[in-house]
Amino acid sequence: MCRSLPNTITVLRIIGAICLLQCDVKSTAFWGLYALCGISDMVDGWLARKLGVVTKKGALLDSVADICFVACCCWQLLPVLELPHWLWLWAGVIVIIKVINQVSALITQGRCSFPHTIANKVTGFLLFLTVPMTFWSMIPIVIVTGIATVAAVQEGHIIRTNTINE
Repeated sequence: MCRSLPNTITVLRIIGAICLLQCDVKSTAFWGLYALCGISDMVDGWLARKLGVVTKKGALLDSVADICFVACCCWQLLPVLELPHWLWLWAGVIVIIKVINQVSALITQGRCSFPHTIANKVTGFLLFLTVPMTFWSMIPIVIVTGIATVAAVQEGHIIRTNTINE
């Protein structure tokens, strides 16, 4: 049971993210699920390391859960957030860099690769904290977008130099 607990938490994050699609963004249910999904993202990896059950499969599952959480949040939040066009373009550039990274990994290594770098972890954590702040100020999300850009470029460098330490 303990060996599978981190992956179970990760799967529950995927389910929670999908449940976000059924919630009104202004509801307590949405923000409660948002908080649980974000906290579970921090807990699953820590728990896996603490229990000594870190696996490549678990790391991949965590990356899939992260993508699912971000996609579901974007689907719900982007229509209600009033983001400037330049910020949309910047986010689009980050997405393009990340897609290029995955195409590069597929070509050079025959698989997708999601390096769990410190920059990626910091980006995820800060994104989780700053998204709710975006309703009041753009400054926090602009800072996180800058960090996300660095993380995406670093990820690409790691993939292309084949220095992956997952």
